[in-house]
Amino acid sequence: MIDKFREDVLSVVDAVPSGASIAVGGFGSSGRPDALLDALCELDKRDLHVIVNNVGHDFTGVGRLLHEGRLRRVTASFPILQEFYDEYFAGRVELELIPQGTLAERLRAGGAGIPAFFTPSGAGTMLSDGSFTLRYAPDGGVAEHVPAKETRLINGREHVLEEGIVADFGFVKAHKGDRKGNLRFRLSARNFNPMAGMSGRTTFAEVEHLVEADELHPDDVHLPGVFVDDVVLSTGKAPAIDDPAAAPTRKAS
Repeated sequence: MIDKFREDVLSVVDAVPSGASIAVGGFGSSGRPDALLDALCELDKRDLHVIVNNVGHDFTGVGRLLHEGRLRRVTASFPILQEFYDEYFAGRVELELIPQGTLAERLRAGGAGIPAFFTPSGAGTMLSDGSFTLRYAPDGGVAEHVPAKETRLINGREHVLEEGIVADFGFVKAHKGDRKGNLRFRLSARNFNPMAGMSGRTTFAEVEHLVEADELHPDDVHLPGVFVDDVVLSTGKAPAIDDPAAAPTRKAS
C-alpha cells in the first residue's frame, strides 16, 4: 500500500517554492488548512499567488500570509479584510476578483481537465470588459487591468469565457483522511476543499483524524486519494491511528 501520511508538515510544505500558485480550500475559517498555511510562513515562502474564496477576517490563515507580506496575487470572490484593501490600493498585492460560483467552477474545471467554459456570470461588467484594476501603482494610479475576456451570445444571452484553474499546489483540510489520501470533509467545511484539491498539480491534505485505509466507506469519500499527494495531521505532529472500535457504528442507508 502507498502510504501518503507524513509526520512533519514543514518537510511537506518545503516543496512549495516562493512564487508558486496555491489553491486553498475553506470558507473564511471553516475548513481552512491553517497548519499548511502557517508552514509557508515558518519556511519564509514569499511572492505567492493564492486562489481562495476569501482571505478571512483576521491575521490567521491567508490573513497571516497577507500580514507578513508574502502574497503577490489573490484570486478570490470576496476578500473582506480591510487590511487586504490597504495593500491592494497601495500596489503591494494584485487582486483578480471572480464571482463565487465561477471561482468554484474554474477550480473544478481545472481539476477535471476542462480548459474553459462559458457562463453568464460577470457578463457586461468590469470583471469581463477589461476595466477592473488588477494592480495599482504605488502613487495610487492604475498599473494594470485584468485582461478583457471573450464573450459570446448563447440563446440570446451574453456569456463570458472563463478558463479552468490549474494551480501549482492545492491545500485542503479534511475531517478524516486515510493513508491513501482519501478524504472526507465535515458539514460546511466541504465548501471549496474538493475543488481546491482537484485543481492542484500537487495537493497536500491536512486532516483532523487519520484513519486506516479500509475505514472510510467509498460513499463517504469526498475527494479520492488520486488527487492527494501527501497527508499531514492538523497539529503537524505524529498521530495515533483512530481506533475503529471507538468510532460510531455507521447506519445503513
